Amino acid sequence: MISLRPRGGHDAMRRAAARHGAGLIALSPWSLKLREDDDARLALKAALAASKVVFTSPAAVRAANALQPLRTHPRQQWFAVGAGTAAALRRAGIAQVQAPQRMDSEGLLALPGLAELEGIEVGFVSAPGGRGVLVPSLQARGARILRADVYERVPVPPSSRAVAQLQALSDPAVLALSSGEALQRILETLPATALAALRRARIVAASERLAGFARECGFDDVVTARGPRPADLLAAAGDART
Repeated sequence: MISLRPRGGHDAMRRAAARHGAGLIALSPWSLKLREDDDARLALKAALAASKVVFTSPAAVRAANALQPLRTHPRQQWFAVGAGTAAALRRAGIAQVQAPQRMDSEGLLALPGLAELEGIEVGFVSAPGGRGVLVPSLQARGARILRADVYERVPVPPSSRAVAQLQALSDPAVLALSSGEALQRILETLPATALAALRRARIVAASERLAGFARECGFDDVVTARGPRPADLLAAAGDART
C-alpha cells in the first residue's frame, strides 16, 4: 500500500495495512505547520463566532484548538467534512457535530443545515488550498464566509527511503488517494524511475471526484472506496483484487 499523507501522518494507514498483511510506502508531499500569527488568531476568533462553523480536517481542529480552546455558543451549528474531523471536534469539547455519511465536500454540502445560507455567516476553518469546491458552493448559497487558515502545508521532497521502496517494487501496488493536491504534488516531485513504478499502481480513491482526477492524471486502474478512512480504502483495495 502506498500512502499519501503529511509527514508524520501515516500511522493510521500503516496499522490498517498491517491488519491486512500489507506493508506501507509512506509518501509525504508536505508537512503541516501551525499558523500562530495575529492574523490567524483574529480570523479564527471571527470564524468561531459565526452561526455555523465548518472544519475541513482533523488537522484544522488540532491547529484551531492549539490557538484557542474550542467552545460552542447558543444556536451555533458545527459541521465536519467527515467522521475523523467530527471525532477530533468531540475530543476538543464540541459535543454536537454534524457530519455526512459521504465523507467528502459533496457529502458535506448535502447536509440540510448548509442548504439555506442567505445572509448567514459561516466560519470556515481550514488551510490554504484544498477543498476548493466548498467555499464557492457555500457562497453561491448566500453565505458570508469567515475563513480562518490555521495551519499550512509546507512542501517537502519525497523521502529517499520511499523513493527507494518504489524503485524496488517488482509488482504493482495500491495507492490510497484521499487528496488530489497530494497526488499532483507527488507526480511533480518523484524521480523518473520511482514515478514509473507509481504509475503502475492501482488507485483506490476516497471519492468519485478523486477517482476522476486520478484518471485525468493518466491512471487507468482506478476504483472508488466508500470513504477516506484507512479501513475504507483497504477494504476497496481488497474488493478490487477479488
